[in-house]
Amino acid sequence: MKSFLLLYICVALILGVTGCAKKIVNTQVPITTTSDEARKEFLSGRAIAEKLQAVNSLEHFDKAIALDSTFAIAYLNRANSSFIAKDFFAYLKQAVAFSDRCSLGERFQILAAEAGAYGKLDKQKQYLDSLVALYPNDERVQFALGTYYYGLQDFSKSIEYLQKSAQISPEYTPVYNLLGYAHRQVENYPESEKAFKKYTELIPNDPNPYDSYAELLMKMGRFDESITNYQKALSIDPNFVASRFGVAANYMYKGQYEKGSAELETLQKLARNDGERRTKHFTQVILFVDAGKMDEALKEWEKLFGIAKQNNDAGAMAGDLGLKGNILLEMGKSSDALAAFEMSVKVVNESNLSQQVKDNNELFLHYNRAQVALAQKELKTAMKETQVFSTKAEANKNINQIRFGHELQGRIALAEKKADIAIKELIQANQQNPYDLYRLAIAYQMQGNKEKAKEYFTKAANFNGLPAVNYAFIRSKAAKMVTNL
Repeated sequence: MKSFLLLYICVALILGVTGCAKKIVNTQVPITTTSDEARKEFLSGRAIAEKLQAVNSLEHFDKAIALDSTFAIAYLNRANSSFIAKDFFAYLKQAVAFSDRCSLGERFQILAAEAGAYGKLDKQKQYLDSLVALYPNDERVQFALGTYYYGLQDFSKSIEYLQKSAQISPEYTPVYNLLGYAHRQVENYPESEKAFKKYTELIPNDPNPYDSYAELLMKMGRFDESITNYQKALSIDPNFVASRFGVAANYMYKGQYEKGSAELETLQKLARNDGERRTKHFTQVILFVDAGKMDEALKEWEKLFGIAKQNNDAGAMAGDLGLKGNILLEMGKSSDALAAFEMSVKVVNESNLSQQVKDNNELFLHYNRAQVALAQKELKTAMKETQVFSTKAEANKNINQIRFGHELQGRIALAEKKADIAIKELIQANQQNPYDLYRLAIAYQMQGNKEKAKEYFTKAANFNGLPAVNYAFIRSKAAKMVTNL
């Protein structure tokens, strides 16, 4: 990576930007390109991407890059619209490579994205804070910081910056979408609905507002109404993949697996790229897991993995192998699970992915070894691997990784029948992971607190998120526990 000190003398350190910011009076981050036509294509692509129609944005970003091969921010947006990991990292690399030729604001956007992609959350925040200091009146900049805090599950901070974005530009539609999700995460459903309704008012002829509102309805357990809104989105754009994903989820929660699979077959027929085809197979894997058909899930997994392998997409292959490992672990096949986890690391280490990606993958091998050790009741090994993982996570200052460490500590405490310690650790784990909610319920049950146990079994059972393997593992079990308590 080239040093930007050559272009921006005033930026000796990231935290030193504030001094320069006082001399810069700009409303929005400028767009740096050598071609007016490239700028037009970029703006068209950005407008489409902000409506979450990523596939339709690609041709515009590709044209912008063809017209200006050094168009750094166009490469970043092309990366963000990519459907496969291989493309994402390739375009992100190009964005970074040309970031010494663009404006300081664009450079911070690119470097923040790079830091986030590689799990360097403290650096990502430094870049975003610097960006906000330079361009406090750019709605996309405030939105970016709101998105960052959303990813950290700091929803009050997220809402704060998203509201600033909306105040700057009341017509900026993406902010209402994320505001709806942020309020939903803290179970403030009236405010969530209000945000999604505003989103719909601004772009009533676009599919995503109906898709987002449908997801809120699904979260609330209003599955038939959710399907109706997803179908409204699909009536506007039959290729809006997220809505087919959502319809399948609703049918899964209603126990109508065949209808869910039929929706996924429609997705397969309409798929425009391998990313959409992978979405079909991934979702079908989850439907099988949720139905308790693990062997069928692994057969479907082969199709998912086959697409990544055909594309030589090491990042996707590694993720798929991690998914397989977790399914095998849930099936009680811990040795096979460990082999899948280790193969995931091998695939990445033998690829041309960056050293940062390889380091992250190696880190999570310690997490997965701890999981396997727990399954095999080898608690000393589990503790050793957890210590290595947690130490590195703390050094990375990555709150999401740190939460995984607390999860492992909580699981070890559960295995040792130490309910109080398990609760203390699991409360600090990922509260958006329904499996962690389920584990908390078990800890409270072990403690003898039936009221709290029932509360968390209910939360786990009624999580009603988009299809995810961790939820599929425990949804039915959690529902049975609610009934039995």
